[in-house]
Amino acid sequence: QVIVHDVNELTEKLFPIVEAMQKHFSAGSGTYYSDSIFFLSVAMHRIMPKEITQIIQVDLDLKYKTNIRDLFDEFDNFPEGAVIGIAREMQPVYRHTFWQYRRENPQTKVGEPPPDGLPGFNSGVLLLNLEAMRQSELYNQLLEPTMVQKLTEKYHFKGHLGDQDFFTMVGMEHPELFHVLDCTWNRQLCTWWRDHGYSDVFDQYFQCEGEVKIYHGNCNTPIPED
Repeated sequence: QVIVHDVNELTEKLFPIVEAMQKHFSAGSGTYYSDSIFFLSVAMHRIMPKEITQIIQVDLDLKYKTNIRDLFDEFDNFPEGAVIGIAREMQPVYRHTFWQYRRENPQTKVGEPPPDGLPGFNSGVLLLNLEAMRQSELYNQLLEPTMVQKLTEKYHFKGHLGDQDFFTMVGMEHPELFHVLDCTWNRQLCTWWRDHGYSDVFDQYFQCEGEVKIYHGNCNTPIPED
C-alpha cells in the first residue's frame, strides 16, 4: 500500500517543533518555513500516525545493490535505548564544523575518524524506530529549544545540513541513542573535502570495507555502473 503525504501539511505540523533548531542547522541566516522539511526525520514520531512504528527514510541520490527489505532487519540489532539507525559521515566535514571545540579540547574524539573517533553522521539512509522515539524521554527532551541551545553553545556548533547536523551533535553527547549502521549501507561517494583542506586525513574517513549494499551519490557524485 502506498500512502502519499502532502508536503505542505507535513511542514505545518513540523514547523512548531523544529523552528528553534533551524537557525543552528540551516544554510544562511534566519528560519524559513520551507526549510522545515529538512528536519522531517527529527520529529517524524510526532507527526506520523501511532500505528506506524518503524520507518526507513532515504535520500533520492541512492543506488541499491541489495533488497531494501534486508535493511529492515537492522531494526532487530538496535541496542536498548537506541531510537535511530544511521551510518557515519565519510568525509571530515565535522572535523571542520567542530574546529573550535576541538581546539579547546585537544584530546577529544569529536570529529576524529573511525574506528575510535566520532566523525558524525550522514542522514542519507535513516532507520527511525518511531515507537522508541516516542517513548524515549531523553530524545524528546533534546528536541526542546533550551536543550538545542545548550548543546550548540557547548560545541560552538553552526551547521547547514538539517537533520544530519542535529543527529551528529546529539550523537556527540548521547551516542547511546543511535545504532550505527555499517558503511556499506550508506557508501557515500562525495570527495569534496579532499580538495578543500583535508587531503592529509581524508582517506581515514572515506575508507569502507565490505560489499556495498547502497551507494550514495552525494554532492552530485556519479554512482558506479554495474
